[in-house]
Amino acid sequence: MVQLNTASPFAPTITLEEMVRDLEHLPSAPRVLPRLKQLLCDGNTAMEEVVQMVRLDPGIAARVLQFGNSAHFSQGLRCYTVEEAVNRVGYDQIYALVSTAVASQVLVRPLAAYNMEADALWESSIACALAAESVANQLGTDRNIAYTVGLLHSVGMVAIDDWASRHHPELRFVSKGLPLESCEQERAILGFHQAEAGAGLLRMWDFPHVMFEPVRWQYLPNGTAAHFQLAAVLHTAKWLRTTVLQPKACQPRPHSTLLARLQLTNSQLDRLVFEVGAKFKRINVELEEADPTICVRFPGGERHIAQIGPR
Repeated sequence: MVQLNTASPFAPTITLEEMVRDLEHLPSAPRVLPRLKQLLCDGNTAMEEVVQMVRLDPGIAARVLQFGNSAHFSQGLRCYTVEEAVNRVGYDQIYALVSTAVASQVLVRPLAAYNMEADALWESSIACALAAESVANQLGTDRNIAYTVGLLHSVGMVAIDDWASRHHPELRFVSKGLPLESCEQERAILGFHQAEAGAGLLRMWDFPHVMFEPVRWQYLPNGTAAHFQLAAVLHTAKWLRTTVLQPKACQPRPHSTLLARLQLTNSQLDRLVFEVGAKFKRINVELEEADPTICVRFPGGERHIAQIGPR
């Protein structure tokens, strides 16, 4: 059991398990909800269109995967991808999840503890998911599982920020950039870092080992033998994510020995930067073309929810 560093000013003791247990579910992205709601309200929408939009929302994707692996839907069979989960739970359940997200206004908020704006968290999640998918495709491994791992790689930050906002709103973590970001400071203060918190959260939500272990080892892929490849894919995807979103940041590339184990070359990485950047740009264009408001019907009437984020 991991405890809060008792030498830090943020005692009393908190365990990693207690922290992640406090977070009921992930917030949903206000840039995605309007378009997803439109699709679900249209009787002519193909399930594939719903899948593609759910893949752009870490909160809804995580909830759909939770439902897909629940005893009611799974019948003992695991689902590992958003596609499998969406087809398993069906339109009605996804519609209910989206309506609940809007009704409770569970929207992405800034992560004050990380000085991160709301839209930046969404951009980081999507860019990392696209990057993990592209790297996995390059390696010939399961790109759908890689995408989901990339999409949810920062959930630990949400859990830590949620706890800090209620107990220590003055707490701030400063990223030192790749490869370790703010994990050393997190461990010094809390006794664990965001990757461990994220893995703990996904484990508590009954995600399979193939998903939460790579999240745990995203900073040190060589630390896991069983899940090295996907952890290394995520580690590499984070560099691609940062390079796409912050092209002037000049972050250090993944270590040459790690790239050698993945059989990736620097020229292939450079090509993937362009590939991920093009995909990310295309998604932004598609979302900007969506209706800026959504109308949700409740027993007491209707509510119009404005889209948040750049248009």
